[in-house]
Amino acid sequence: MVDVGERLKAIRKMKGLSQRELAKRVGVTNSTISMIEKNGVSPSVSSLKKVLGGIPISLGDFFTLDLEHLQHDGVVFRAEEQPDVGINNVNLFLVGASVKDRAIDIYKERYEPGADTGPEMLRHEGEEGGVVICGEIELTVDFQVYTLKQGDGFYFNSNRPHRFRNVTDEVCEIVSANPPA
Repeated sequence: MVDVGERLKAIRKMKGLSQRELAKRVGVTNSTISMIEKNGVSPSVSSLKKVLGGIPISLGDFFTLDLEHLQHDGVVFRAEEQPDVGINNVNLFLVGASVKDRAIDIYKERYEPGADTGPEMLRHEGEEGGVVICGEIELTVDFQVYTLKQGDGFYFNSNRPHRFRNVTDEVCEIVSANPPA
């Protein structure tokens, strides 16, 4: 038996659509889409066809598409599709986590007051670059300490010892990229 709700959710996310956006396209409430995805209601064939028109995908493709080998289209990644892969009270929301063989890691980083990447200096393959979106961050590279504020950027070879710390009372957010993935 096909799980219509899970299937709809997987295909909607693969297409980079929120429940709200799909509902708007179709002319129903987002709670209707939510109820279908949670299998709280079982839509009629005509209702399902109408919802699928907002994606768009045909009824036949909806039921026959191999979701197991389906890959995100790699264009838009909604906030809820960005897993937090951070540690030590540092949030690292990974953009494009579902893209197979991606060549770069792009993060939205969030450092609460007092958060840091840990007492040990980091060293790994690749390069790092980013821009402070809000707040301040203390960046140490090769034991040289830098204070970066909103709008400031950084770029360095990641095999150099480095560390990030928020030593302020405000949240710091950074958008960064680290090739290779």
